[in-house]
Amino acid sequence: MSEEESMRGRRAMEIGESIRAKAKSGKTGALSMKKKALNSIPQITIYALSAISIAVIAFIFVFVFVRAYPAMKTSGLAMVTTGGFDRQIQQAFYSSDADPMLNFGMLGLITGTLATTLSALLFATLMGIGASIIICEYARGAVSRGLIAVVRLLAAVPSVVYGLIGIIAVVPLVERMFVTVEKQIEYLGYFQMSGRSLLSASIVLTFMIAPTVISLSVDAIRAVPHTYKETGYAFGMSKFRVIYKIILPCARSGITAAVILGAGRGIGEAIAVSMVCGGIGFLPKASLGLTNFLAPTLPLAPAIINKSEAMGSVAVESALFSCGAILLLIGAFLSIGAKAVEKRMRRQAGYAE
Repeated sequence: MSEEESMRGRRAMEIGESIRAKAKSGKTGALSMKKKALNSIPQITIYALSAISIAVIAFIFVFVFVRAYPAMKTSGLAMVTTGGFDRQIQQAFYSSDADPMLNFGMLGLITGTLATTLSALLFATLMGIGASIIICEYARGAVSRGLIAVVRLLAAVPSVVYGLIGIIAVVPLVERMFVTVEKQIEYLGYFQMSGRSLLSASIVLTFMIAPTVISLSVDAIRAVPHTYKETGYAFGMSKFRVIYKIILPCARSGITAAVILGAGRGIGEAIAVSMVCGGIGFLPKASLGLTNFLAPTLPLAPAIINKSEAMGSVAVESALFSCGAILLLIGAFLSIGAKAVEKRMRRQAGYAE
């Protein structure tokens, strides 16, 4: 074989190897692009679902505020600074659509919502933190698992069942313990005293919120690293001191989230509270003191339920949508406040933003 033929052979082999390398790199590039495309599907899905969620929330806000605008525009600031909603809703029902009565005062509803939710949240928080500590730190094995199963089952009970229990058990108990004929006569000029009251609503709401607070607080406490507790015991700390100084501070953000979610459920609860609250937007008076808890009340969410049969009137419809708008604003402020508290707590704990 001549030298020229040998060079031709080598050149042909080089060309072949070059073609094979290009084909291999092209195939590898195609596989890499396909892999990247497959890996980006979950990210695109999450972005799409997030965009849909934002659009739905924005639509709800716009829809509610557009329907509430006539009453909110006519009432102005007086809507949240004056009362008289029960009387005004009757006037609005009998007003004509051509000249609707759109002046409403919802201060009684707002104070009823805040009083019911805050009082229930106070007791539910104390109950929830205590119960979660017992479940996680004192109960063992099957007992702990059984308790948390019962708590989560209670969190799933429909609200109407709590309302039914409230009517059968809580309302008669409150009436028997606190309501007397002398008190009914004494406070007749302010309200008609019965078992259906702010106190009954707060008790029912407490037992509705507590399972949510307990369940999430248990998850927060169980998330505390076991080495933290062991370090405390190694330094000779008692069990109570380990719980108070190590476990609760470490689980603080999770417990705070549990309380915020409990508050959200309490503010928006309608069915159970409407069954035991008395259905009258009474504005609490400082001169009555604790007797205000025996007065009937009407929070915003139950007001929508109780007055919904009059939705045929344009004025009543706008008033009830105004209740919904105020509830949305309270929920939004609650979420923003919760986020601000979480950031502050993380900053204090030394976590980077």
